[in-house]
Amino acid sequence: ATVQSCIKSASGRPERERCIGIIADPCAEQPDAESTAGQVACAAREFAVWDDILNETYRRLRAALDARQKVKLRAMQRAWIESRERSCAFYWDFFRGTMASPMNAFCRNRETARRALFLLGFLDNAEGK
Repeated sequence: ATVQSCIKSASGRPERERCIGIIADPCAEQPDAESTAGQVACAAREFAVWDDILNETYRRLRAALDARQKVKLRAMQRAWIESRERSCAFYWDFFRGTMASPMNAFCRNRETARRALFLLGFLDNAEGK
């Protein structure tokens, strides 16, 4: 509800981006989240929300498109998923330590949120908002 409320109160993508981290960041600052596992859990909580928003937005956008656009949307999403996975996995390759785990988790959250907002912009346009 926190993320949805933030999105609804914001106008446009730049302002909506302030909603990224609205759950994970304060959670990660709590004393019980100081461990690597605690940090990852904080990012995972928010990731689950953004992933749901992304999937619902994709479904609704897809329903608003013609057949040709649906094919292109699917190809675009598949390429984005691969890009997100490779980009966030680089934390493992670069840092190779304990901190790579929360960095990867926060990356996945951030990139999924950004993608949800990106598609939401198209959906808003398609629905005339």
